[in-house]
Amino acid sequence: MQEEEGVKILFRFHSDIFDEEMVETLWATTIDKTNGLYKIDNIPFYAPLVASADIVFAEFDEMEQMLCYRRTVEYSGNSTIQVVLMDKSGDINSIRKMFEELGCISEKMNKIYFSMEIPAFVDYQPIKEKLDQLEVHEIIGYAEPCLSEQHRITEIE
Repeated sequence: MQEEEGVKILFRFHSDIFDEEMVETLWATTIDKTNGLYKIDNIPFYAPLVASADIVFAEFDEMEQMLCYRRTVEYSGNSTIQVVLMDKSGDINSIRKMFEELGCISEKMNKIYFSMEIPAFVDYQPIKEKLDQLEVHEIIGYAEPCLSEQHRITEIE
């Protein structure tokens, strides 16, 4: 199978946070162009229910004039967490570094927002505890738009 260059896929979705329709384009590698299968290459900033390394089905949309996401075919097991800095005097890079030391990679959007990937093989428990601790102290706010099955933590009552 010949390795192709990256392609961009358009994701159109309703954002509960912004309460509006939104679009985001993600880079992907072609797995099987004939069957419309692509592997997501980057961490989504806003698109929900999708993570890097997921295999998705996308097809060319005449109206959009580009490949458009239709559904996820195979989940990678990775999770995506969105983090916003609430304490404007804080340093977003030091927070990203803290999570990097716990095994997460992230992409920064600006001085107050980044999207973070929890790889499938990383234990989410210590990351979740750190997220909750930072949120309680009003340093960050966070959302879990794509939490894989293995990262879902059941709380003990």
